[in-house]
Amino acid sequence: MARSAAIPLAPGVWRIPTAGRSMVNSYALTDDDGSVTLVDCGLKRAPDRVVRGLAAIGKAPADVTRIVLTHAHADHAGGAAELARRTGAPVAAHAADVPYAESGRVPPRANTAGRFLTRLAGGRFPAVEVARPLTDGDVLAVGGGLRVVHTPGHSPGHVSLLHEPTRVLITGDALFNVAGIRWPVRAFCADFRMTQRTAHVLGELDYDIAAFTHGPELTTRAREQVRAFLSRLR
Repeated sequence: MARSAAIPLAPGVWRIPTAGRSMVNSYALTDDDGSVTLVDCGLKRAPDRVVRGLAAIGKAPADVTRIVLTHAHADHAGGAAELARRTGAPVAAHAADVPYAESGRVPPRANTAGRFLTRLAGGRFPAVEVARPLTDGDVLAVGGGLRVVHTPGHSPGHVSLLHEPTRVLITGDALFNVAGIRWPVRAFCADFRMTQRTAHVLGELDYDIAAFTHGPELTTRAREQVRAFLSRLR
């Protein structure tokens, strides 16, 4: 089966796989004026795949007017500097992750395994300037409103994003959908217990589609499936 460069989720919302068919995902959201907002940029080698995804929806790098990072990890921010260069678009990230994005260093991991893996991988990605620090509750002017939901734990400034007009929730790494809904890998979290606590807000939001940065989207009873998973922790 041919690999799709961009998968439509809702009017004006596409998933762009940057590794495998859904192992790592970026997202493109379009406005009525033709402009594009990119959510996450994949690994350092991902920009070419993002550009191919844009081409698949009839867009070019020049159409991108904003880049939003869910968090400052190498598989989400690694391609941000290059895509910012190609597009000329400003980058937005939660204020708590700005120091990490701008230094090109991942936030500290809480456990020994995570710290070892960070050292093994170098813990670095190309630094990128953040033009707009985000805070919880911000609503970005993206296709009628993209709400910033601070869900810290995976990183201090990790955010999920709710596109209110299309009722699409981008979970970031608050939750994975790899062989079913699951928690992110504990070793890669700054505070795994906080990740579990803050993810519960995702069960309180209103959405029809749950889109993951790791794994395919849920399009049927998405909110109910997320709430059922989260209820297991209680």
